[in-house]
Amino acid sequence: MEIVDLRGRKALVFGVANRDSLAWWAAKHLRAAGAELGLTYLNDKAKAFVEPLAVELGAAFLENCNVSTPGELEAVFERAKTQWGRVDVVFHAIAWARKTDLHGRLVDCSAEGFAESMQVSCHSFIRMAKLAEPLMETGGNLLTLSYYGAEKVVDHYNVMGPVKAALEASVRYLAHELGPKGIRVNAISAGPIKTRAASGIEHFDELLAGAAAKAPLRRTVDACEVGKVAVVLASDYAASITGEIIHADAGFHIGGMVLH
Repeated sequence: MEIVDLRGRKALVFGVANRDSLAWWAAKHLRAAGAELGLTYLNDKAKAFVEPLAVELGAAFLENCNVSTPGELEAVFERAKTQWGRVDVVFHAIAWARKTDLHGRLVDCSAEGFAESMQVSCHSFIRMAKLAEPLMETGGNLLTLSYYGAEKVVDHYNVMGPVKAALEASVRYLAHELGPKGIRVNAISAGPIKTRAASGIEHFDELLAGAAAKAPLRRTVDACEVGKVAVVLASDYAASITGEIIHADAGFHIGGMVLH
């Protein structure tokens, strides 16, 4: 029987906030497949929620990491270098926008707000790729999260649409640049899931209902399913896959019409 086997792999997971986080389910499945984990938390408030989860998974270490604070991201990779000597998997589940920009029209988004959202949600992944590259001498996997709003207009997704579109383009360019070193780069475009981050999107319940009605499987997806996709992409089963946006959305992205 074939199984996903990540024993001996070292994985950094960024973005765990609580048990509803997509990053939590990715970490949980990576660990179940045998990977050793390093986790991060945003700040002291978040640490109270993340630390018990790190203990539950037997994480090798837990580090503070706000990608907007100079030096904190670099410190995580330095810890990985010191403790492991290498990194095999990086899972990036970080996104942020000012509330006024997330709830307002794109045309009204300030330059400062747009730049901040791009820095946290997109450029942080590029920075992780740069820091991971010297620790992936024998190859590795970089994974991030996106959403259908990067491809098509989704009401109320607002500034995050163009930001996620930039993230998806970055996936392709990073895959092109790092491929010769055996480093694969992919994104998972997950369907709408109730997480703390998603709670900031207006009319999110309507979005969930619409996705379930339109998706070929006539349902939404859950965080556990996204975590399983992350494990497959991190494994040798996906050795030929890079530069892809893998949709885990019950087929919603194919855009079929529901007739009643």
